[in-house]
Amino acid sequence: MSVFIAGMVVFFGLHLVSVLAPDWRDKMAQRFGVALWQSLYGVASVVGLYLLAVGYGEARLVSSFLYSPPVWFSHIAGLLMVPVFILAAAAVLPGWISRKTRYPMLFAVKLWALSHLLVNGRWVEVVMFGAFLLWAGLVRMSLKRRPPRRIFALPENKLNDLFAVVIGLGIYGAFVMHLHQSLIGVAPFGS
Repeated sequence: MSVFIAGMVVFFGLHLVSVLAPDWRDKMAQRFGVALWQSLYGVASVVGLYLLAVGYGEARLVSSFLYSPPVWFSHIAGLLMVPVFILAAAAVLPGWISRKTRYPMLFAVKLWALSHLLVNGRWVEVVMFGAFLLWAGLVRMSLKRRPPRRIFALPENKLNDLFAVVIGLGIYGAFVMHLHQSLIGVAPFGS
């Protein structure tokens, strides 16, 4: 359980810096240099995500249920997950999709978290997916108040939306058919 809590603190603590202390974040990026700051932030984020994933895997085995979702919720979750991978791809392949959603990765995280809250009723799952949903909402609100920062994305292209859809659907299919089971240990639609 302590690994899960450590992962939550590290991952979300880092990812809330821009929301809660944007001036401090900008000062640190200026002090260390943007490239070094982003590298340190990236490494710490991976460590936090690793701790969160390992801790979640351990806590899930002993966590009690808060609610037991109906089996058919898995179909709703499956439908909600279809645009998640497309939006994630659109975040680095700017085009009409990214323009219309403004922040496609945050939208993807919200849909991902919501779909997983529908089908996971253990308290550790509610805490984790609820935290991701809350975090994405807070970041989205904070982006309205702060100046935009440069993010990694390929140059805009007319075909980027097509690429985002094809790549997103391909990754979705791979997750449904094999990756979710092999990486997470759970078949999305049963076995």
